[in-house]
Amino acid sequence: MQQNNYDGAAQKPIQSGFSATSTANDVIKGIDLTGKIAIVTGGYTGIGLETTKTLANAGATVIVPARSIDKAKENLKDIARVEIEEMDLMEPDSINAFATKFLASDRPLHLLINNAGIMFVPLRRNSRGIESQLATNYLATFQLTARLWGALKKANGARVINISSQGHQFAPFNFEDPNFETQEYQTLQAYGQSKTAVNLFSLELDNRAKAFGIRAYAVHPGNIWGTELVREAPLEILQQFGFYDDKGNIIPEVIESLKTIPQGAATTIWCATSPSLADIGGVYCEDVNIAELAEGQGFSTGVKPYSLDETSAKRLWQFTEDMTGVSFEM
Repeated sequence: MQQNNYDGAAQKPIQSGFSATSTANDVIKGIDLTGKIAIVTGGYTGIGLETTKTLANAGATVIVPARSIDKAKENLKDIARVEIEEMDLMEPDSINAFATKFLASDRPLHLLINNAGIMFVPLRRNSRGIESQLATNYLATFQLTARLWGALKKANGARVINISSQGHQFAPFNFEDPNFETQEYQTLQAYGQSKTAVNLFSLELDNRAKAFGIRAYAVHPGNIWGTELVREAPLEILQQFGFYDDKGNIIPEVIESLKTIPQGAATTIWCATSPSLADIGGVYCEDVNIAELAEGQGFSTGVKPYSLDETSAKRLWQFTEDMTGVSFEM
């Protein structure tokens, strides 16, 4: 029976055969993706670029939507079977235009990897007045998945991988003031609620989509240095996380303890391709396995129960449709 993961019912590690140090290349060994179509948002930098390379090298055709076309062309120039299209996740009309163009190609979509995200940014709002981390990390993911639903169904077996983060533990979703209109803006709180929303969406999407042969997963890639995620991070926050000392100098032993980019992409690739997940979905994964539930207070490994809550997941789905005007017609 294909059980759901409401309230963490399926949130238990399995014998994946991999570990926290496994790389994307380790995970993809023996898997042939010839003829498969994938979309990887943010697939031209950091772990997204590693994800694109890994899928393409295994035979998939990978479409990479990009805000910076020139940068994407430069970073992806040596990879076969890659198509670059324009899309800005902060702008709903841009998401619709990308999806419309892809649907017009009449191709199935086997893998949708919602990888792109932002963190540590000051308060910004998109054209609809929505806070930028919520707009980019979650609402764009919901909208793009909804718009591409027809192509996912056409694949007769598709997976949606949504990049979450251990940072979901910074905050549950604030249904009363998600846009920081009455409370003071806190960048980590905004990031946390956006990733909690990703977890709740993945949970509810999987439950609704599995009848159509589509499974969904939330992925924490791990703590990684060398991506563009920290490009706007204030020094004091990086010091708070222990990356820099009180004089503003990087602490090498801390950086060396973090995952590499190939290790960071491994869990995404596992969720996208592993046969062991054929009958499991809606789970939060890390270290190339299904994560454990994070019990108690404080920051830890695993996933917080509030981001797998059935009532919150269903409420967020309706809340999102109302907030964005995007109706997810299944």
